[in-house]
Amino acid sequence: MSQLIVKTMADFMAEGKQPEILFWVGSAGSYDDRAKKITRAFVKILNKAQVDFAVLGTEESCTGDVAKRAGNEFLFQMQAMMNIEVLNGYEVKRIVTACPHSYNTLKNEYPSLGGNYHVQHHTEYIEELLQNGRLKLESSSKLNGKRVTFHDPCYLGRANEVFEVPRNLLKTLGVDLKEMKRNRRTALCCGAGGAQMFKEPEKGDKDINVLRTEDALETQPEIIATGCPYCNTMMTDGVKSKEKENSIQVLDVAELIANSQDL
Repeated sequence: MSQLIVKTMADFMAEGKQPEILFWVGSAGSYDDRAKKITRAFVKILNKAQVDFAVLGTEESCTGDVAKRAGNEFLFQMQAMMNIEVLNGYEVKRIVTACPHSYNTLKNEYPSLGGNYHVQHHTEYIEELLQNGRLKLESSSKLNGKRVTFHDPCYLGRANEVFEVPRNLLKTLGVDLKEMKRNRRTALCCGAGGAQMFKEPEKGDKDINVLRTEDALETQPEIIATGCPYCNTMMTDGVKSKEKENSIQVLDVAELIANSQDL
């Protein structure tokens, strides 16, 4: 396995340099064992494109998304102000994250508290690397013609109007992209947003993630692709509830790119 190169903002500061981007890993990407694989996949892509990037490491704290959605505005502002102090101290200009929750919070909710940054989702940044010729994607026999359906994360799609970028990346890999009947603006939530990730569902006749997985299964996919660690967990659990985990994979767009390019 090739060595991953990951430097911290403190490392750059010590050298008197600024990275091109700050990679905001997010809580899931830092602590959740499944989501760590997405983090690694994105780092491999950044290394392959020779991007000078940094992470905050132990100086990164939760963006406060969960606290805000759960109604604890006070805790959200405390977490945000702490992060903004660190980010502004390092004179950070550009942030890229693989978590739509962090993306939405940093992009839309930090400016009013004094945190103004150019924020991108990792799929947007990968597309930029492709357009600039810094990253080349070979059509891969591993994915060529595979039936893939893309699940839109709420905070990437409906909240921030990023619909086509992840789909364009998937098409570049030569997959057979099948749309669910509810997609883009009408896409159904995976059931984890709004801090629902951290509590048991209320009584009802079906869990949201199972309902969304049924949408996906109608397309008869070999792979369910998404761009959010929360969605990944919920769709994976949905696939297990349908006992399809041996035939259907749930993978982040970054993982599909890294795997197909043997990174």
